[in-house]
Amino acid sequence: MTRTVATTLSLSAVVAGVLVSGCSASVHVGKTEPKVSAGKLGDTVAERLAAQTGRPKPDVSCPEDLPGKVGTKTRCTLTADDKSTVGITVTVTSVKGSQINFDIKADNKVTPAPR
Repeated sequence: MTRTVATTLSLSAVVAGVLVSGCSASVHVGKTEPKVSAGKLGDTVAERLAAQTGRPKPDVSCPEDLPGKVGTKTRCTLTADDKSTVGITVTVTSVKGSQINFDIKADNKVTPAPR
């Protein structure tokens, strides 16, 4: 029970850090129609969250590629060690050639691990 509470508090600290300060990132891609692959997006989001919060890189997965079109959104999921999760919305803010800039915003609520 204590481990679950500690992990949930730890995940909550990551979420709070993202919600308070916001987070953004950019990725360079080398295609005529720019997009960020789902794997690259998950890695980039995890790296930005770690840098923003000063905590280890979390496990972030994104189910689909992110097209380089301003306003496009996708949802990713951060999964804690205890399998609790928090949703993350990624929104494209600008595209300059092969560089896609996006904002990252975590949900306010953590979903507890399944029992």
